[in-house]
Amino acid sequence: MKNIILSDNQYISKAGWLYLISTYSLEATIREAATKKELEKLLVEEQESLVILDYTLFDFENVNELIIWSMRFEKTDWLLFSEELSEEFLQQIIYNTHSFSVLTKNSNKEEINLALKETLSGNRFICNFVSNLLIDCQKHLKNDGKPVLTPTEREILKEIALGKTTKEIASERFVSVHTIMTHRKNIFRKIKVNNVHEATKYAMRAGIVNLAEYYI
Repeated sequence: MKNIILSDNQYISKAGWLYLISTYSLEATIREAATKKELEKLLVEEQESLVILDYTLFDFENVNELIIWSMRFEKTDWLLFSEELSEEFLQQIIYNTHSFSVLTKNSNKEEINLALKETLSGNRFICNFVSNLLIDCQKHLKNDGKPVLTPTEREILKEIALGKTTKEIASERFVSVHTIMTHRKNIFRKIKVNNVHEATKYAMRAGIVNLAEYYI
């Protein structure tokens, strides 16, 4: 059972979480962090924790800083409990990592209970509102005439953006260099770029690769 670090500065929501957690028969320790500095200190001491975090109330610079934290504290699971999270933020946090669950503050009691149960069990949870928002966003992108890359093309674009050569990608995928070159041409044609630099910028804007991976 992971320990719980409650990182929420709103009294009413923090009280609600403490009450809800008290209804479970847990052996976990519950700690509270009121600032990012306090949260960092607790994670250094107890990395194997579930962090319940209101991202909007903590002074993280951007989503990439939060992703870097998840890589730094790799044994930590995160349950984001916030409101007014942008579509771009949600796409990056969900599609580029596996450590974050997401719950909005307008979620009902049943969904909040389910989120706590799943995350304490080590499972990921995405609330209905966020799931529907991302589905609608994907539909909008397709209907808007923007390029739709296949899963394989997205993976190869990510590898290109992270600096891997055509030969390296082909070797790791057990395919020919010619096959990867064909994929590369199709990707560049779809996203309308002419070189690796432009492709990398596109991959970052689209959330296919994030800054945390790019600078490692």
